[in-house]
Amino acid sequence: MSGCGAEKGLISIDEALQLIQTQPKVLATEILPLGQCLNRYLAKAVYSEVNLPSFSQSAVDGYALNTALEQLQDVCFELKGEIKAGSVSDRPLLQGQSIRIFTGGKIPEGTTHVARQEIVLVESDSKIRLAEHIRPQADIRFTGEEVQQGQQLADIGQKINIGALAALSMAGVQSIEVFCVPKIAMVITGDEVAETPEDLQVGKVFDANGPLLKAWFKDYGLDVEILHIVDEAEQVTQCFEGLKQQYDVIISTGGVSVGDYDFVRPCAFETGFEQVFWKVKQKPGKPLFFAEYKPVERDGHHCYLLGLPGNPAAVYVAMQIYGKTLLDALQNQDQPLPWFSAILTHELKSDARERFLRMHAYFEQGQLKLQSLAKQQSHMLSNLMQANCLVRIPANIKMEAGQQVSGLFIHN
Repeated sequence: MSGCGAEKGLISIDEALQLIQTQPKVLATEILPLGQCLNRYLAKAVYSEVNLPSFSQSAVDGYALNTALEQLQDVCFELKGEIKAGSVSDRPLLQGQSIRIFTGGKIPEGTTHVARQEIVLVESDSKIRLAEHIRPQADIRFTGEEVQQGQQLADIGQKINIGALAALSMAGVQSIEVFCVPKIAMVITGDEVAETPEDLQVGKVFDANGPLLKAWFKDYGLDVEILHIVDEAEQVTQCFEGLKQQYDVIISTGGVSVGDYDFVRPCAFETGFEQVFWKVKQKPGKPLFFAEYKPVERDGHHCYLLGLPGNPAAVYVAMQIYGKTLLDALQNQDQPLPWFSAILTHELKSDARERFLRMHAYFEQGQLKLQSLAKQQSHMLSNLMQANCLVRIPANIKMEAGQQVSGLFIHN
């Protein structure tokens, strides 16, 4: 078969992902206050130093009771004060006694039941009666019933999302050890970026890659500075030379193909980077370049260069697939991407390369279905207004309506 899809030296998408996932050296760790760890990955397991609940407490607003009776409907109890949340009673409940208690209040010694206030009739300041029967230990949250002291709360690799942060906070965790986030340098190459609408008349284009990448990293949880450099070998070389010791990752756009002004790859070699791979059998983004700078010293600073094509759709797809994989790998994350399966609602022509198509996924009668979108060329972005997933289409196969394919939801 002829064509660019059959070009020698191209590696598969799975091979590229495997190399990006396994090649990087995991970053160091740091201990931070829990409140600063949102979206970070745990580097050390966390164990609870307390029981949850730390004491037996009421699950409702109601009355704590002490009784050995089996049938409690219409039974009366002597009322002995109240316990608010945050306060305690030093006096144990005796048989036939009750005490007003509020949600979260500490259960006094001798309590056998808690009756919610909706089934209690207050007959006087010192007497209540139950309108219904309740089971023993009703509406009591017992010490350690959720988490016991010494129990593991989170393991290495756990992402600290909002729920995890709240759960750890409830257990009194003050600080945790997490992997350092990578320091990123963004380099956009090219002479063609327009600064004003008038620039469009002289063959330039507005910059989509800069805003796209800055927003992508912000969504990931990182602030990055973007450098714009022209297509001159000396400038590209100086740029890489200055960045490789300061940053963990350099992500560049443009200049990775075989044109006269594609300097990223030769300049990377000039500054000590070693190629891991170049060119992936995919569409968009075939000339993807991944390289590593290895210091002479054993424990010196490593830097990774992910060279993306210049077309904005290729940049977008590459960041969703490969950029995230690289950043996660540096933080000791080796889980595969969360592909889903869904059904095509229309046919697709075959292509010599595996494709990532922007599509819209939706549920219909309990099935996840996919609708392709127009304008899939690598220089086009307008269909991202409707796309909510990237769908992986195999090479050299005409896809029929009803066939299952793999996709990846995009949330940004």
